[in-house]
Amino acid sequence: MKILGYNGFSSIAELYGRLYGFTPESVDRHSFLGHDAGAALFIDGELVAAVEEERMNRWKKTTAFPINAMNWCLEQAGLTYDDIDLYAFGWKFTEEFADSAITRIAGAPIPAEYRLQALGSFGELYNNAFSRTALLRDFTEHTGHTLPDEKLICVPHHEAHLACGLTFASTDDTAFYISDGQSEMESVTVGEVRNGEVNIFPSLTISAADSLAMLFAEVTRYLGFVPNNDEYKVMGLAGFGTPPELNPFLEKGIVTLTDDGRYTMALANDPRGPRAYQPLFDDAFDGTEDDRHRFDFRVKVATAAQQLIELATSHHLHALARETDLRDLIFEGGLALNCVNNTKLLRDSPFERIEVSFGASDPGVSIGAAAHTAMARSESLSAPSAPYLGPEYETEEIRAVLDAHASELTWEHLPGDAIVERTAELLTGRTVIGWFQGRTEYGPRALGNRSILANPSFPEMKDIINTRVKHREEFRPFAPIVLEEDAHKVFDLSTKSKSPYMTFVFPVRPEYRERIAAATHVDHTSRIQTVGDEDNPLLASLLRAFIARTDVPCLVNTSFNVAGEPIVCSPADAVSCFLGTDIDHVVIGEFLVTKA
Repeated sequence: MKILGYNGFSSIAELYGRLYGFTPESVDRHSFLGHDAGAALFIDGELVAAVEEERMNRWKKTTAFPINAMNWCLEQAGLTYDDIDLYAFGWKFTEEFADSAITRIAGAPIPAEYRLQALGSFGELYNNAFSRTALLRDFTEHTGHTLPDEKLICVPHHEAHLACGLTFASTDDTAFYISDGQSEMESVTVGEVRNGEVNIFPSLTISAADSLAMLFAEVTRYLGFVPNNDEYKVMGLAGFGTPPELNPFLEKGIVTLTDDGRYTMALANDPRGPRAYQPLFDDAFDGTEDDRHRFDFRVKVATAAQQLIELATSHHLHALARETDLRDLIFEGGLALNCVNNTKLLRDSPFERIEVSFGASDPGVSIGAAAHTAMARSESLSAPSAPYLGPEYETEEIRAVLDAHASELTWEHLPGDAIVERTAELLTGRTVIGWFQGRTEYGPRALGNRSILANPSFPEMKDIINTRVKHREEFRPFAPIVLEEDAHKVFDLSTKSKSPYMTFVFPVRPEYRERIAAATHVDHTSRIQTVGDEDNPLLASLLRAFIARTDVPCLVNTSFNVAGEPIVCSPADAVSCFLGTDIDHVVIGEFLVTKA
């Protein structure tokens, strides 16, 4: 059976802009439902292709209908739209969902004229984006293919997240914890998978109105960053502070941890919207608008917000552990990208093993929707352990791009091992290299095929890349890549044997903190990626060649892009990024490229 999973609404950005003022230029530009649009193709249970639409249309976290991603997946497999048996969409907005939303709006404690206005806006949003009729219309308008109703399978958002996690999990029976900004109506769904059967625990479900991830997004906005995009900046700032003895979010009642193991928000269902929290934040931290621009104030708030994430999820997971005897856990959803929290849970929660996939946030629902649909039809799934699922480019395609920029670039063709040896030699110095190889990664992390690499033994390399290359804040840390066999020597991995997706943070052992200074955060931790010969042999070879020359066990690895842009996908993207930054060289396939 051929199943194409996808995520994205073509009209959602226009609707959110017109109805709610969320425009592509506003601070809320990543707050639309359907962000991280993409497509993924399963054939007879095997995941053969997946790519995010942003890599194609170059709009970060795009919500657009994923026409480019769909077309690429089909071309990769030599298929047409008619050849696909089922199309799986990672959201399910039922009539019951609509009825519940209407009831909630109608009963909101606001004047009748505002209730009517809210009902009208919701009705337009539902009819033009969420409804099954709208989805079928959207599909036809973009693909030119009339989709029979029976071929469209709508998968509840959290069930798509779960299926993505199960696709890459190393165990069959497992507890699960899905936490994000919101699904159709929830923010957290928990339960267990036993003997292939999914059992959701409704008593531990948390509604979208009490979303911890959305509260963290409001903290992100409060500190002057972009919500639903810059939360990792808040997480990074927290490393500069010391967690408070009494958490202000809890002490001031902004969040309440309940006796049943759940948590609630002070302003759940508040008709003023999420920005109503800002006065509560000012009160909790004795802050003013001017304070939000001070580094020390930002650190204080970020540290408390990070601690809150850790306390609330741990509280909830202990309740889950009381409901199940399974001690493996799949953690998916946007909140699972908080890798600092993941490590705390790994060390302190009742669960012995925690797995977070490379598609944990919303890119994963395209994979998950298709996987859920396949599993529901009793298909056995087969998926690669590595995230390299997107486009790759032949030597002649790369050469054609270089030829088009002959006046700006010079290059050498170094086939075979020569390109690895030459790159390793360059990396022994204070050199920044764009590394472009094979199929592009899936998910929000650059995992070694579309990466910027550098030598972490030079402490100033962090500042060089942040300011001259990435054009971003100086406090932002960088991640190291390390060979699997060396990881325990350099980092305290706790119970982990490897961490291939940058989804956990680990302490750097004291004797290595200076040796990999540019990849060590201020709190002496690193968000590592372990690399093995099976998943990425070329990158593993580069690491070994670099280590042989320097005795430095890691390389700095950050995404091949600049702030605000998606990770590069094509050779043309790579050259454009290279020419617009102070990257010293770019290695595209077998070509070592330098500015003329």
